[in-house]
Amino acid sequence: MKIGFNLLLWTGHVGEDHYPLLRDIKKTGYDGVEVPVFEGTPDHYARLGEVLDRIGLERTVVTIMPSLDKDPLSADQATRKAALDHAKWFIDCSAALGAPIIGGPIHSVHGHFTGSGPTAAERKRGIAFHRKAGDHAARKNVRLALEALNRFECYFLTTMQGLADYLDEVDHPAVSGMYDTFHANIEEADPIKAIRTIRRHMSHVHISENDRGTPGKGHVDWAATYKALKASKYDGWLTIEAFGRSLPALAAATRVWRDFFPSPESVYRDGIKNIRKGWGRTR
Repeated sequence: MKIGFNLLLWTGHVGEDHYPLLRDIKKTGYDGVEVPVFEGTPDHYARLGEVLDRIGLERTVVTIMPSLDKDPLSADQATRKAALDHAKWFIDCSAALGAPIIGGPIHSVHGHFTGSGPTAAERKRGIAFHRKAGDHAARKNVRLALEALNRFECYFLTTMQGLADYLDEVDHPAVSGMYDTFHANIEEADPIKAIRTIRRHMSHVHISENDRGTPGKGHVDWAATYKALKASKYDGWLTIEAFGRSLPALAAATRVWRDFFPSPESVYRDGIKNIRKGWGRTR
């Protein structure tokens, strides 16, 4: 098991001004960081990867499908091509960074709704998109980890059962799924049982409190969560994802209107204690 921290708490684009933060995250005991890839070039991420190597931090990536002109579910062929080109770009950036996993809702445009549930045609287009994106990811030695979001952020994939069924149909070795405790807390009748549901496809886990604050300060059942993950033989990343108000666009998208913690530093310093204590207690 490895412990990571998602850098979206501070920024959507990691640069030189974040290097002191990266060093402190390493000093705190983290194995790696989750780097947002929303902009930039592969060269930028290659340089960042060299910095992370020197600091001693491994890395994963988080990203999204950002806009309707890059919608993989669109009925318009040109729009779907733009979505695939965008996916190839973030895969190339991730490979340059040295990140083997790309997590996030990379199946539909974040925050976009049609007014109804997903259609059979959208599902067919999504599967075709992920098979093509998976081919490119495989060539770059990268794996996609699709994230189901709660119904207030997404309509296409919202539950672990829905995600698992979808990935069964995609049936691509470079396309997997992830489990996020925040979204499961909203959407799953039994968040712990849902871990077993997605386990056959699960390659990544987000540790996120029910209010998006510090893990251990809310009502997520961490003891049962860690016990279920360990019982499932999961041995990948446990990456803390918490959101604040430093990025107005992200705060608006995730509906963060108030502070959930005294400081960002308290999140990663207290959060790692929650994981170490909870994981260590389970058998």
